[in-house]
Amino acid sequence: MSELSRRGFFGAIGAKVTNKEIVIRPPYAKESTLFGTECPQCSGMCGTMCEEEIIKFGDDKTPYLDFSSSGCTDCEACLEACEPGVLNDKTIFIEAKVKINATKCMSWENVMCFSCKEPCLDDAIIFEGLFRPEISAEKCTACGFCIGRCPTGAIEIVA
Repeated sequence: MSELSRRGFFGAIGAKVTNKEIVIRPPYAKESTLFGTECPQCSGMCGTMCEEEIIKFGDDKTPYLDFSSSGCTDCEACLEACEPGVLNDKTIFIEAKVKINATKCMSWENVMCFSCKEPCLDDAIIFEGLFRPEISAEKCTACGFCIGRCPTGAIEIVA
């Protein structure tokens, strides 16, 4: 039997956490209505080209982002692969707001956990002392790297 590291254990738990209520579309989309009209007729190259494999397709054949295993690196591969041109604006990244639910967060219960802070490349997660993390709306790009890493599912996408 192989040993599982603490980070691997918490990462495995966090990988199962998803937010099904809110659909997050891939980056670079100016008009969200085009997803429903253009994407169902497309071959889905945006998902194939995604280096992090976070672009998934719903039953309606429209793409959405699944942050349960990784986040968006802003590599622009989906933008370049988008045949119908739905993804067409480099100035628009992921349109989502992310917050930490204090009632689910281990750090808010005085347990040392930095699972969300470590993958955040934008330093958008700020801890008060060693506890009580908050996400800075000014710094957060909604890339999603922190979401799948949280062992309790405390990081949520909000409308």
